[in-house]
Amino acid sequence: MSIEIFLSVIILSSVVFGLAVVYLIVRKQLAGKNLKIAEESAKRILDDAKREAETKRKELIIEAKEEKVKMLKDAETEARRTERRLEQKEENIEKKDSAVTEREKKIEAQENKLKEKSDSLDLMKAELEKLRTQETEKLEKVAQLSREEAKKLLLDNVEKSSRQEAGAILRKVEEETKKEAEKKSREILATAIQRCAVDHVVETTTSLVELPSDDMKGRIIGKEGRNIRAFETLTGVDLVVDDTPEAVILSSFDPLRREIAKRTLNKLIVDGRIHPARVEEMYNKAKEEAKAAMWEHGEQAAFDADVQGLPAVLIQLLGRLHFRTSYGQNVLQHSKEVSYLAGMLAAELGVNVKLAKRGGLLHDIGKAIDQEAEGTHTKLGALFAQKAGESPEVVHCIESHHHDIEPSTIEAILVEVSDAISASRPGARRDTLEAYVKRLQNLENVVKTFDGVERCFAIQAGREVRVVVQPDKINDDAAAKLAHDIAKKIESELEYPGEVKVTVIRETRSHGVAK
Repeated sequence: MSIEIFLSVIILSSVVFGLAVVYLIVRKQLAGKNLKIAEESAKRILDDAKREAETKRKELIIEAKEEKVKMLKDAETEARRTERRLEQKEENIEKKDSAVTEREKKIEAQENKLKEKSDSLDLMKAELEKLRTQETEKLEKVAQLSREEAKKLLLDNVEKSSRQEAGAILRKVEEETKKEAEKKSREILATAIQRCAVDHVVETTTSLVELPSDDMKGRIIGKEGRNIRAFETLTGVDLVVDDTPEAVILSSFDPLRREIAKRTLNKLIVDGRIHPARVEEMYNKAKEEAKAAMWEHGEQAAFDADVQGLPAVLIQLLGRLHFRTSYGQNVLQHSKEVSYLAGMLAAELGVNVKLAKRGGLLHDIGKAIDQEAEGTHTKLGALFAQKAGESPEVVHCIESHHHDIEPSTIEAILVEVSDAISASRPGARRDTLEAYVKRLQNLENVVKTFDGVERCFAIQAGREVRVVVQPDKINDDAAAKLAHDIAKKIESELEYPGEVKVTVIRETRSHGVAK
């Protein structure tokens, strides 16, 4: 049907085309007065077109019939192939069904056999249980023990034997573990110590101050020694003016006092105007500079140890440790070294490195305030760190590093070990200096127990103690009695070589303002 429509369309198109041609020719003939010729030509063209269209239609019909025959043959061939494949699949399915049926029969036979064996085993089990009950009753009669008693006795024997074997194995494992742990711990400690490249700095009790010329010595002493007396009274430092060319020596067991005194003297030398009032002015400026220096030292220590987020109060106390010694060892330098060692040990053991570093840096923070408050530096440091907002783990590292309490964390133990390593390294500490410092501190502490004492300073290596009293509480007569009482108390409570001179200083000042 579609082929006939196609042929009709072609014929119609040819007719339309012919009519169009005829139209054009007619127009031409009308224009050229050859209408008759045009009609004949158009008729001839139209006949030719019809013949050609008819020929095309017949050819297309023949081609369509041939294509149809070919398609039918192909379809029949494909149908025969599909039929053969289906027949093969049906044969395979029938074979599989036969195999499955055979297998089911075998499985059913095996299940029947297993059921028979299970029934036989149940019978045998019942008989064995009966025999076991009879034998148990016979054994109970012979052994005069019940079943529960015999079981308990057997279990006790097994438990005892097992405990002995387990104890032997445990002792062997413990010995092997101790040997291995000792070897490993030595390797870790050796590695940490080798990696810690901190210089040993042993503090002294004197500082050398260079002068522009020897003439400056006379100006420092002042008329009748008033300048040097004012300087020593304010700073609590012994100023030694000897034959050393172009230099004087500041002597004090307290590094902070010595640092403030050195700054004060340098300012006076630069200024050139040296008199008691100027000494006091420069002393106050040097104290402020020392406070700023404490903050800088504290921040630098936290940066060097890679400890972040420290509260401002703890940074300030760390800075104070720069001016504190322990057996001649600078406490701030010691704290940094402990932080380095604890961090490296923690890294080797795979525990909290940041906690170990923080605890190591702050473990001696109490030494910055132990001269101002009662208690050991471990308790004071732990209490102050807790008030400053430090974590309980850090506080525990501080309070347990001298075994005041038992350390309960790995990091606390590492801080304790690192503290011992830093203190025991050759050249790190000097025992005689610490004994000397403690003797002078005890001397000052005895003097501070008296009412009316404003400040006191042990100088001349402990051979003299200068006491500045409050003039409104102590008059001249009371000052003489106070000196006598202090001397008697020093004699009764302290042990010292030679003698100690007690000097009580009472100074009254009056101020007026001119406008």
